[in-house]
Order: sequence, then C-alpha cells, then structure tokens
Amino acid sequence: MDLDQLNETACAMVAPGKGILAADESTGTIGKRFVSIGLDNTPDNRRDWREMLFRTEMAMKEHVSGVILYDETIRQSAKDGTTLVQLIRNAGAIPGIKVDTGAKALAGAEGETVTEGLDGLRDRLADYYELGARFAKWRAVINIGQNGDDSVPSQYCINVNMHALARYAALCQEANIVPIVEPEVIMDGNHSIERCYEVTEFALKTLYRELFDQGVVLEGTILKPNMVISGTTADDRAGIEEVADMTVQCLANCVPAAVPGIAFLSGGQSDEEATAHLNAMNASYDLPWPLTFSYGRALQAAPLKAWAGKAENVAAGQAAFNHRARMNGLASLGEWDAAMEKETA
Repeated sequence: MDLDQLNETACAMVAPGKGILAADESTGTIGKRFVSIGLDNTPDNRRDWREMLFRTEMAMKEHVSGVILYDETIRQSAKDGTTLVQLIRNAGAIPGIKVDTGAKALAGAEGETVTEGLDGLRDRLADYYELGARFAKWRAVINIGQNGDDSVPSQYCINVNMHALARYAALCQEANIVPIVEPEVIMDGNHSIERCYEVTEFALKTLYRELFDQGVVLEGTILKPNMVISGTTADDRAGIEEVADMTVQCLANCVPAAVPGIAFLSGGQSDEEATAHLNAMNASYDLPWPLTFSYGRALQAAPLKAWAGKAENVAAGQAAFNHRARMNGLASLGEWDAAMEKETA
C-alpha cells in the first residue's frame, strides 16, 4: 500500500470546485433511464451517451474530479478508438470503478439488504488498476422502517453492511485504489428528518469502528454519505437550512477529521434540491473536510433529456451537462444562488 499515492488521489477527488460524476449505472438501471427518451438499451447507445459526457470539455476539466465507471464502461472505447478511460484522463479527471455486485435480500431480516461482491474482489481490483481505475465505490443500502417502525434498520443489518464496506476498503487500499465508502440511508418513505439523523449516525459510527478494526487508513478514503433529510413522502419535510444544519451536525459527530473529504450522493433529490443543500452546508459552516458532490442522476437527468439519443442534440446535451456541473461546482464552494439556474452554460 502506497499511502502517499492514496492520499494524493483522495485529495484530488475533492479538489476545490470539483466533484465526482457517478456514471456507474448497471446495464439494467441505464436501460430504465433510456426508456424515458425512447432509446434502445444497446452497448453502442450506452457508449455514445457516456462518450458525450466525457467529451464535455468545460464540465470535465473545470468541475469533475473523477468519474465512477461500470465494468462495461471501463473496457469500452469511443467511436474513434480512444478508450473511455483515456477520455477521462485527457480531461484531467480520475477514472474510478464500481465494484460491488448489488444489494441482495438479507437472510433473516425482512425488508433489509446486504451488499455483495467480496468474492474474487482482490483479483478484480488488480484488473481494474491495470485498466486505469484509481478509486472504487461500494454502496451499502440502509432502509428506514415506515409508520414509526423502529425495528428497521436492525443492528444486524448495519453491522453486516459496515463490516463488508470495511473489508472492501481494506482490499482497495492493498491494491493502491482509493475506496469510496458509501453507506446510503435511503430517503424513500414517510420518516422524519430526526429519524434519518438517528439512522445515519448509527450507520456512520458503526462504519468508522469497522474501518478502524480492519486497519483501513482513513487518509486514503473518501466518504459518500446521504444527506440527513426527510422521507420523500413525509407530511412536513425539512427545509434547506434544516437539512444543512442536521447533516453537518451528524457528520461532525461521526466522521474523523483525518478523512480527506466527503462527496454526497443525491439520493433521489431533484437537481436543484441537491445543489441547494450542498451549497447551504458550504456557505454556512467551517468544517474539517471539503464537502462536495458525487451525483449520478442529479448531474445526468438534464443532459439525457436534452440529448434524447440523437446525434444532432449532442451540443444541447453537453450544454446541459456543463450547466449542472457548474452549478454543483459552485455549490461545493458555497457560491451558488438559485438565480444562477436561469443562466445558460
């Protein structure tokens, strides 16, 4: 393990004004997004979509520090034969890779899941390193019980998921790959922001205990958490300032200062909602780590709609991507304002 290399990569991933593009949708997930624009889910269409994003010069060079790829994508080449990994490098960004194999039903715990993918991971990481990946991602999925059901998540679910995240992280560092640890507390449901805080705190404290126990060096990691936020169907959803305040409180109580940075997932928030929450945290608080974004849909929904799978719309798709990347880059500095959303890229 080369700690200097790991720390240098981790710091570059959270460079000022930049964040991470999560382009690691599985073949099934991206197919669902293509349905919205009437596009067939083929390898060529998936390549064309991602090539368009990676060739968006302003967004990639000025506001994207790294790109999380899927197994197919890290092996693909653009139409001109340039590998997609090289397109990312050409823009000055860092290629990364999703390595988990998804959340599966957790035996003996109805309604809860455990993320799988540890089998053979050491060999896969060595392969991904050779292909150019310098960081990786593993997502744990934590559901919150509804209608006052405090039995979900169970301690069993939290323990097995955080243990797996730490095992993954240790294997990544052994391979000189920075692990993004992503314990996502799902925002679906009618739970309050207070309940989200409780569950997120429980998950994060357990995660850092496991990382310590398994010898993971925090200076060579990145945290990708959910924001502390009301459930999507809650009767009285918390506003932007309350989300920012409670998220910062939770992180301050749980995350060691040694962590180089925190890159939030958007977790089903609208584009502007995710940007506004990130901005409020950076504008109002002095924190030991940079707070930035690691967004998928919140960066891609607008360009996907503008592109619509048509070659003649590439410029429109790239303009939409430039705009969303710029908005989130400003939010990562606490310099975004809602009026900026009306500006063109």
